[in-house]
Amino acid sequence: MPRNAFSRRSFTSGAAAAALATPVALSTSGATVTASDDKPQPQPLGEIKRITMYAEAMPDGQLGYGLEPGKPSIPGPLLEMYEGDSMMIKLVNNLDVEASLHVHGVDYDIDNDGTPMTNSAVPPGGSRTYVWHSHTAGTRRDGTIQPGSAGYWHYHDHAVGTPHGTGGVRRGLYGGLIVRRKGDKLPDKQFVIVFNDNTINNITGHGPDFTATLGDRCEVIMITHGEFYHTFHMHGHRWADNRTGMLTSVDDPTPIIDNKICGPGDSFGFQFIAGELVGSGRWMYHCHVQSHADMGMAGLLVVTNPNGTVAGTHNADAMKATRDAPAHGSHDTN
Repeated sequence: MPRNAFSRRSFTSGAAAAALATPVALSTSGATVTASDDKPQPQPLGEIKRITMYAEAMPDGQLGYGLEPGKPSIPGPLLEMYEGDSMMIKLVNNLDVEASLHVHGVDYDIDNDGTPMTNSAVPPGGSRTYVWHSHTAGTRRDGTIQPGSAGYWHYHDHAVGTPHGTGGVRRGLYGGLIVRRKGDKLPDKQFVIVFNDNTINNITGHGPDFTATLGDRCEVIMITHGEFYHTFHMHGHRWADNRTGMLTSVDDPTPIIDNKICGPGDSFGFQFIAGELVGSGRWMYHCHVQSHADMGMAGLLVVTNPNGTVAGTHNADAMKATRDAPAHGSHDTN
């Protein structure tokens, strides 16, 4: 399935660049939050990013979001913003059932909740604009800290099949959202990995493969949907268990991990350097629940040398045979 990304690269070129509005003042309160009800307040001088997204059926019966008619993908477009930015997303529903956009991690009022229960879903053939805000960290009136919006989040349907969007999520209506903090390192490569029931990115029998060049700064956006808990493990690579995956100093006490538990509705992300201290190779990533891996919840991160070669290629035939073997217990999410 195609991977579609509406990220920092695509957002600064072509038609996407035309969608950017000039910076606008969303608030005059500054970085300090003074609202008496502790409700997150929009920050000043953020950008408003205007996007049109389409919910459509795919030829295999699954569903996807896309930035152009006829080009849905699973996962949907990877969206990015900085703390203080807002997004206005016009959802055009080209399905024959009600659909919606519900987001995690950022700010929205009840009219932008994206659920049938709040009358904020989109009827078949209709459209609706959802408005999401983000904010920087600040201090509440009582002196406590209100955290900023930065993080690895996600969005999904909340209407298809049931009022909770079970049918939409199961069939592929989901995608990633990154909220960055000013000064965050930007990656060379991005990989969106979604554990959805016992599939990865709704692919049955095996997960998608990703490629990077030795030394690339890579970014994983990891999301979980469905009925099961999983553990995400990556061979040969580690990351800090914090917001970015990177240590802030040599004395940073953040644990370094290579395996993380994730449950339905969870999302996290991290950056790492491809092949750092271990070199090129076909590095596996997978769910470490053994039966889930046996069902096909595994894929490869192929790290190439700058000249395009990959260590361990003499085992490529054996690895291909293993990958092509029938998966036991796998199921289709259609």
